[in-house]
Amino acid sequence: MRVKVISRSTDDFTRERSQDLQKVFRNYDPALRSQEKAVEYTRALNAAKLEKIFAKPFVGAMDGHIDAVSCMAKNSNYLKAMFSGSMDGDIRLWDIAARKTICQFPGHKDAVRGLATSTDGDLLISCGVDSTVRLWKDPMRKMMDTNDAIGDASQPSAVYTWKHAFWGVDHQWDGTIFATVGAQVDIWDHNRSEPINSFTWGNDTVNSVRFNPGEPDVLITSANDRSLTLYDLRMSSPARKLIMKTRCNSVCWNPREPMNFTAANEDTNCYSFDARKLNEAKIVHKGHVSAVMDIDYSPTGREFVTGSYDRTVRIFNYNGDQSREIYHTKRMQRVFCVKYTYDGTYLVSGSDDTNLRLWKSKASEQLGVILPRERKKQEYLDAVKERYKHLPEIKRIVRHRHLPKPIYKAGNIRRTMIEAEKRKEDRRRAHSAPGSRTSQPFRKRRLIKEVE
Repeated sequence: MRVKVISRSTDDFTRERSQDLQKVFRNYDPALRSQEKAVEYTRALNAAKLEKIFAKPFVGAMDGHIDAVSCMAKNSNYLKAMFSGSMDGDIRLWDIAARKTICQFPGHKDAVRGLATSTDGDLLISCGVDSTVRLWKDPMRKMMDTNDAIGDASQPSAVYTWKHAFWGVDHQWDGTIFATVGAQVDIWDHNRSEPINSFTWGNDTVNSVRFNPGEPDVLITSANDRSLTLYDLRMSSPARKLIMKTRCNSVCWNPREPMNFTAANEDTNCYSFDARKLNEAKIVHKGHVSAVMDIDYSPTGREFVTGSYDRTVRIFNYNGDQSREIYHTKRMQRVFCVKYTYDGTYLVSGSDDTNLRLWKSKASEQLGVILPRERKKQEYLDAVKERYKHLPEIKRIVRHRHLPKPIYKAGNIRRTMIEAEKRKEDRRRAHSAPGSRTSQPFRKRRLIKEVE
């Protein structure tokens, strides 16, 4: 007679210490769990609802300026530092963690239109409508000082006066060169009091400039003549120019895909381009109901933030046509500048109501220390939501946003106008001779021509 005995060792299921987790044995055979998909769907639905409940993106406001905030810059060596410039010529250094002003940089007599920091963080460059460029050495000295008293920074290490007003500045990612824009594009060196090179293409004012993060000698500008122009410092003339139907207010390179850039346009859309193929936009990012004023990419390059004249801040995925998040407050007015922090966790927006506002890049993200178990659970819930995001109920909850009434109404009016224009074009094509009217994709519709 054979007797089968179940034997198990106590070491397999007992804890060594009272703080250890209980060991759980699971059989992953799918035949044993016929309701697994239903359970996962319910978890995804609950996770989507809880994400809405805990969505509190606004962290705090930083006030101190007495006029509209016109531009901002961040320092790559100090995560919690942010520079801001206002329309009355005031430049401030902010401690984002404490949400207070560390010091001020006096000197500009009119609006500050551009701020940039060098790659090593040891130099701050400011320019404005008063036709001056000011260089500030060691701008972070007050941040390191243990004295909490707010004071003025020392006098600028250099002041360069030029023939025209400046509307923007950017520093080369690797080197001692920076570029200013206004009536023309001027290339400066830290140690020279006059531009080492100047570019002109057309007679209109250039309003923004950005250096390429991957190719230090390449930069792009946007101008009031509705153009986007690529420059190469190794050449004596501009490389290429793209003319659109409406003006671009700002432009930003993707830091992870430095051949791609996104332009913030007056027609409420953002357009992503490949610099090697400018005859059509890669993606058109829609959502705003008024002109987009500024744009900045996340350090990961997977998403970017925009600030608009419609008093909202929106976050887009780099390959998405609709915004992922919409941030607004009752007191926030027209947003003129936005920045991601270097860790990608926060956004900073500067608006017409003289305040800087600090936001979370993920609205429902928990601040502070997160335990490993909490992190794993959140990753699991995110994966479940991603798996079932196409189902109607979850899709509706995830996409829904409460909007201020003026923005909601303006969005409806804009959609009605777009649909009416589409119907009119369809009818024209239906009542025309076959082949006489060709349909043009929206990615090409807003472009006029490319000039080389």
